[in-house]
Formats: sequence, structure tokens, C-alpha cells
Amino acid sequence: MSKMNIKVMGGGCSKCETLLHNTKAAVKAAGIDAEVEYITDFSVIAGYGVMSTPALVVNEKVVSAGRVLKPADIEKLIK
Repeated sequence: MSKMNIKVMGGGCSKCETLLHNTKAAVKAAGIDAEVEYITDFSVIAGYGVMSTPALVVNEKVVSAGRVLKPADIEKLIK
């Protein structure tokens, strides 16, 4: 099984930082081998069609935008 790719997208605001922290916690709790990236380049973010941050992208698919998900909610999305 290939490594999961997860991107947290945002401009570095506290909500974006919280989503990044929660995502890392969820990956650890789920025991999944995943690479978590933090994308702050708005041209890249716009390329995913994301209009509101923070956003969460799992394996190149936008699964959440404009909200800070709790670790348990992120775990459900990545399992």
C-alpha cells in the first residue's frame, strides 16, 4: 500500500495551524503511514479550487474547506 498524502492548506492563521496539528494527531491515532504537508502558497491552494481555508486534501481530493476539523473527524476521513 502506498503512503497516503495529506495536505493542509492555509495562510498560516491560527485555524490553519490548529487543523495541521489535528491532522497530525489523527494520522498518529489511526496508525496510518501518511505524509502531511502544509501548503501556504495561495496559487497552489487556488489550483485545488479551494476558496476558503483551512482546507484538507487527502490523496489529491479536497475533503474539507473552511472549517477546523477535530482529530476524530479527520480520522474518519483518512481511514
